[in-house]
Amino acid sequence: MTNLLLAFATGVGLAAATGLRAFLPLLAVGLAGRHGLLHLRPGMEWLESDSALWSLATATTLELIGDKVPVVDHALDALGTIVRPVAAWIATYAVFQGWGTPWAQLLAVAMGLGTLAVHGAKAHTRLGSTALSLGHANPILSVVEDAIALALVAAAILLPLVALAFVTVVVMAYARRRARGVT
Repeated sequence: MTNLLLAFATGVGLAAATGLRAFLPLLAVGLAGRHGLLHLRPGMEWLESDSALWSLATATTLELIGDKVPVVDHALDALGTIVRPVAAWIATYAVFQGWGTPWAQLLAVAMGLGTLAVHGAKAHTRLGSTALSLGHANPILSVVEDAIALALVAAAILLPLVALAFVTVVVMAYARRRARGVT
């Protein structure tokens, strides 16, 4: 039961991070699997391969740099609407060790859909920033998002219950704020 909870908590943290950065969580899962920090589900070990790690490192670098460039950041957000849920599904399914069929698949789909909520909140914040600062504050927001995504990924892999608690607190605060009518 404990392993199932830790796998779930890891998945929640990775899915939330994927809502901010699509490829960073996948790269981290591959590296963590390669170095024995995570045990990936059978069939998902390809994330540990040299070709996958090089591809994910390249994609992560391009995403991190591109997100700092005006107009490119909005294009990445538009693409992210499709890419991020798929990346979240892959990352979370890979770590759902011990979850049987069809539960691992169903939970991974739910996590992918949850990623859209994080992505939507991020995109909403970016649109507001663009309107208020004509896009000049977006690179600063991007660096903050990078830091949050990196911290969430690290916590999801090393301290999964901390990642789950953090995501839970943020979701509850956001829900409370929405209930009061503040967007």
